[in-house]
Amino acid sequence: MDAENPPSRERITLLKVPLDIVSPERLIYVVNELLASGEGKNIVLLSIWDLLRARRHGEYRSYILSASLIIPISKSLVGGARFLTGKKVVRYMPFDFIIQLLTILETRELTLYLLGGKLHVLRKAEKNVHDTFPHLQIVGRYAGSFKKQDAKTILEAIRKATPSLVLVGKGVQRAELWIAKNHTQLSQGLRLWCSDMYDIFAARKRHPSRFVFDHGLEWIPYSFQNPLRFFRVFPYLYYKVLLLVYRIFKKEG
Repeated sequence: MDAENPPSRERITLLKVPLDIVSPERLIYVVNELLASGEGKNIVLLSIWDLLRARRHGEYRSYILSASLIIPISKSLVGGARFLTGKKVVRYMPFDFIIQLLTILETRELTLYLLGGKLHVLRKAEKNVHDTFPHLQIVGRYAGSFKKQDAKTILEAIRKATPSLVLVGKGVQRAELWIAKNHTQLSQGLRLWCSDMYDIFAARKRHPSRFVFDHGLEWIPYSFQNPLRFFRVFPYLYYKVLLLVYRIFKKEG
């Protein structure tokens, strides 16, 4: 592809886990390409913890390897990719990425299905999304923590609504693996899981400030909310050791 028409994205691997390099100005082309395929496409917002989890064999690794778009959200992934591959990876704040995605869909007057969150939170989130994106049609919603016997009804509703995007949030059993389990039963279009997005849309939580995110400090407030997160220093050190080992022995990223 020539310089006037650069590729929309570049896929690399970091510690045997795929990552996509997508600049903000090219994101619209990537999203339109995914939508144009006429198939169901999963989007993943990948953190350093997700990457370490995806290195292990199992359902989560299969889910990551089959994803159509993998967006890095941790600063450590940017540094790791630069250290091993020399590539400049573009990192996105999850909230900003979702806003950009919804903006792209609204421009084309496409559709959205909301799944997850507590009912009162979901209703407030739906209203705020509708007020912010009036030309984005919300074709359905269902709160999380639904009973197992309701799953079939929900999947049927999503198939009939044929949304351009299914946003899956907290409360859905097995989190993002719910998407993996039901991949073939969902309709065409995009699927994306993000844990706190409905709380943020409903103004119950605040997303990290740009300063905090740019400096990779977003983990600090989350750790005070859940002190067990401070123990993530150990897998973080393991990640650093892995990078060094791969660099010394010239292993592929």
